[in-house]
Amino acid sequence: MTETSRRTLLLLSLLQTRPDRTGPELARRLGVDPRTVRRDVERLRDLGYRVVATRGRDGGYRLDAGAELPPLLFDDEQVVALTVALRTVAASGPGDAIEEASVRALATVRQVLPARLRHRVDAVDVVPVPGGTGRPAPSVDVDVLLAVSTAVRRREVLRLDYAPPVATTEAGAETGGVNGPGTGRAATAPRRVEPHHVVVRDGRWYLLAWDLDRADWRTFRLDRTTPREPTGPRFAPRELPGGDVGAFVAARFAGSTPSSGSASPAGEAGWPCRGWVELAAPAQAVVPFVEDGAVEVLGPDRCRVALGSWSWVALAARVAAFDADVLAAGPAELVAACATVAGRLGRRATGGGRSVERPVPGRTDRS
Repeated sequence: MTETSRRTLLLLSLLQTRPDRTGPELARRLGVDPRTVRRDVERLRDLGYRVVATRGRDGGYRLDAGAELPPLLFDDEQVVALTVALRTVAASGPGDAIEEASVRALATVRQVLPARLRHRVDAVDVVPVPGGTGRPAPSVDVDVLLAVSTAVRRREVLRLDYAPPVATTEAGAETGGVNGPGTGRAATAPRRVEPHHVVVRDGRWYLLAWDLDRADWRTFRLDRTTPREPTGPRFAPRELPGGDVGAFVAARFAGSTPSSGSASPAGEAGWPCRGWVELAAPAQAVVPFVEDGAVEVLGPDRCRVALGSWSWVALAARVAAFDADVLAAGPAELVAACATVAGRLGRRATGGGRSVERPVPGRTDRS
């Protein structure tokens, strides 16, 4: 690399790190006089970089956004972070245009990585894990994602066509706030919403918005959303109940809604059924399996666990999964649900149910 090329790249790196720099500062960092700095700036402009001269006592230069994306410079840590992020999206994406673009971008960046960085990036092996529904996430149109995200950023009322599920819905379907997967599409009247946040859950993209016609919060799946143009007037952001986007969406999927006020943990705000149990087990053995609940130490071999679920029977099943004796429980609904689960399992254990042997995936013998 010639000295001029090396100096030009260093100048670009300095302007990218901090957009505004004085002429004397750049001359000192590059080890040249101000006239040479001006010539190097002209070289960057010829390459497509929008470098603007600033006025002032010392004068200087600022790197602005141009009409096209010029070549960029990244330090080692930025390159690693960028490629790991692209690798994660490429591995976990649902096979839509976003995932395909990530694969192309990853290949482009990796091709020019020096060996020392390529080894670090290749060491990150991302394994895609299916979402909680066990079904593949649907494809999302990039134009839809960009249009919705732009409306969120600009705080503009969005008009959209929405195709709800025809047959089946997840818990917390659109009448409760979150639209579940369906087997078909049905035409509906256009919706008018105030878009607040774009959310990703289990590989699915959602828009969290205030529905102006229904006067309530709604969560729309982007793969069923078709934005209309033009967008409407600007709006003032509303206060989200609980204040936490993640907790609010989790609560909607759980069939509940966080109350207004300070944000609460998802385990307390989200689940419609909440209870507690005292277990004959040390707290340190229980904590790794509590997830969104809370654990209180009551003794060396005893602890109290507070947790929630979408139904009392499901909550009782969570309690049974701890593999420890239950010493006490509450409220009464949870105690009754524990009796229900115990009765069902007890009948099966005493031969009251029909035994059906099913093949185990990956096994060819019966041992």
